[in-house]
Amino acid sequence: MRPVSTTWIKAGGAVAASAALVMPLTATPAGAATAATQLNGSWAPFDRCPVDAPAMLATDGDTDVPLCVTSTSPNGTIKLGNTTATTGSTNLQFGVIQHPAEGTYTVVPPAAGSIISGKTTIPGGLLGIMCPSNVPVVSAVCGQITDATLNKVTATVESAGTPTDFSLVAGISSGPIVKLPVKIRLENPLLGSNCYIGSSSNPVLLRPGNISAPTMAASRFNGDGSANPDEGSLIRIALSGAAQGDSQFSAPKASGCGLGGLLSWAIDLKVGLPAAAGSNNLVLNDAKTYTAGLTAPGVSVPNAGKELAAGWHSAVK
Repeated sequence: MRPVSTTWIKAGGAVAASAALVMPLTATPAGAATAATQLNGSWAPFDRCPVDAPAMLATDGDTDVPLCVTSTSPNGTIKLGNTTATTGSTNLQFGVIQHPAEGTYTVVPPAAGSIISGKTTIPGGLLGIMCPSNVPVVSAVCGQITDATLNKVTATVESAGTPTDFSLVAGISSGPIVKLPVKIRLENPLLGSNCYIGSSSNPVLLRPGNISAPTMAASRFNGDGSANPDEGSLIRIALSGAAQGDSQFSAPKASGCGLGGLLSWAIDLKVGLPAAAGSNNLVLNDAKTYTAGLTAPGVSVPNAGKELAAGWHSAVK
């Protein structure tokens, strides 16, 4: 999960346009540009970019400039309250609309959410995050944990809303790159199917930033994804070799855990939820972030968004 940034040269003047960050969710309806799709060449990392979203298609290349952003991390760590776990792979993708005159950005997420993450196994499982207990209802559940299957707890980070507060400058330097609302799903046969830390109405708000300085590289390419170093109509900026993280987010109480949510408070007690800012930490290792957009969006006025989408679709395998 990670941030990025980039600078495009717009016909008629220099325009900063860029990308940022990372972290996880699900696939979208078949045929939609937001669904994971195999793409050729330089387009390959942008398999969920929402190029067909109305807001992206409406960009003109002058007052609004369209970009695709993706960020991935193979692993990392997350600490919530008293519990620390190793994270699996994460992928964050969204579209960005740059507003050059205002110096602002609007994030356009894929229809199914910006984040896709691998499952993380919680150390100690259910015994570690809830047991032992002298409360009858909890001790009864603890007594049912007789094998590894009943004890194992996995956590998955899911999107809980539209990312906001994207910052181009932070993507290439320091500070929060984007505000990312997420919820963490805890899965175990005894916890039921709706056990979460955070929710769409009360999410965990991550504001990841660069922990170290990334290495930047730029390359131009044709609409179909093939390389064209000198005359490519599109440009891709790559940021790599750095970690990203956030140590200032808070974590709300668990909810929906066990029959009627009766086990939520037991998890809160053992894990230490709610956990205030400063007691939690996220680190995403080896983050790789890519941003793609038109090399000279001013040349494509008023159809920049449509041209970006046409290029994306021409690269579909």
